[in-house]
Amino acid sequence: MSATNTATLLSGWTAPLHDWLLSLGATGVVLWIVLKVLVIAVPVILAVAFYVVWERKLIGWMHVRHGPMYVGWGVLQAFADVFKLLFKEVIQPTNAQRALYVLAPLITLAPAFAAWAVVPFDYQLVLSNANAGLLYLLAMTSLGVYGIILAGWASNSKYAFLGAMRSAAQVVSYEIAMGFALVGVMVGAGTLNLSGIVLAQAGDAGLFEWFWLPMLPLFLIYFISGVAETNRAPFDVVEGESEIVAGHMVEYSGSAFALFFLAEYANMILVSFLTAIFFVGGWLSPVPAAWIPDVPVLGTILGDGWWWLFAKVFFFASCFIWFRASFPRYRYDQIMRLGWKVFIPLSIGWIVVTALMAYFGVFEAGQ
Repeated sequence: MSATNTATLLSGWTAPLHDWLLSLGATGVVLWIVLKVLVIAVPVILAVAFYVVWERKLIGWMHVRHGPMYVGWGVLQAFADVFKLLFKEVIQPTNAQRALYVLAPLITLAPAFAAWAVVPFDYQLVLSNANAGLLYLLAMTSLGVYGIILAGWASNSKYAFLGAMRSAAQVVSYEIAMGFALVGVMVGAGTLNLSGIVLAQAGDAGLFEWFWLPMLPLFLIYFISGVAETNRAPFDVVEGESEIVAGHMVEYSGSAFALFFLAEYANMILVSFLTAIFFVGGWLSPVPAAWIPDVPVLGTILGDGWWWLFAKVFFFASCFIWFRASFPRYRYDQIMRLGWKVFIPLSIGWIVVTALMAYFGVFEAGQ
């Protein structure tokens, strides 16, 4: 990240703290890096915990049955789940490859958290405003498949190995479709910087300036591929209980299983954030600027801000749960056919359409 971007981001109360830590020398630099990591990691972990509670609540309402309601009215259920997983015994298979068996959950979790470094929450609220943020995201989100493959192979179990092979094929297939969808976003925005992509969707027409309208097929392909890449229903054949039990995680328990669980839900939240940033304007308000009244509180709420991004993320994150509660599981051959024969050709074709629209001025990047 350039010095200019660093100076821009270090505003308000963070600038004095940054200067004070740097005055401590090498120790201060390390503390500053650790602090920045914790600012992202801790909220993500808490979000995952409460996302699980929201999943149970929402599915309970959809299926007309009780969600979590007895442990602190459901609020403490998230912490009860965490302590339950942490205090469970970690049982390692006798014939497992010990080093890789332990390393696999960490390899799965690390990219899921590292990707958050370039996610902008507001105009100046981003950990690293990297110019090649889009490429960094593609690299980080692609690394998680190695942890899945290693978990299946190191467990020395046929069920785990079959689940790992299924997951690897599915993740790689839909990663291609997601990558092609982002090529369309790059063509429309003219930049690889995530904040620049959001600003390219700014304009006087509110939500009609966003990329979801001219890139509707790419928007749908990206989000549905995100559901498939995170192995969520109806694409959860990797953990098809009637066929291969829990897939690559079948030999894991306790805290080791919790790491896979944390990575899966962190990736779901990440996909929700990225969908909002790439296609529905990120922190931009859906209300056209001309419609916002010049009233102090109401004008601020209806204007651009991080609260719009979180509202959009909440909707997309709830869609993950909605799909799980509504659709039956696909067969594996149906999943692969959808990825290779439908999504990839359609995304390539719409990239050409997007390029033509940009060339002939059908839509313009905002200022």
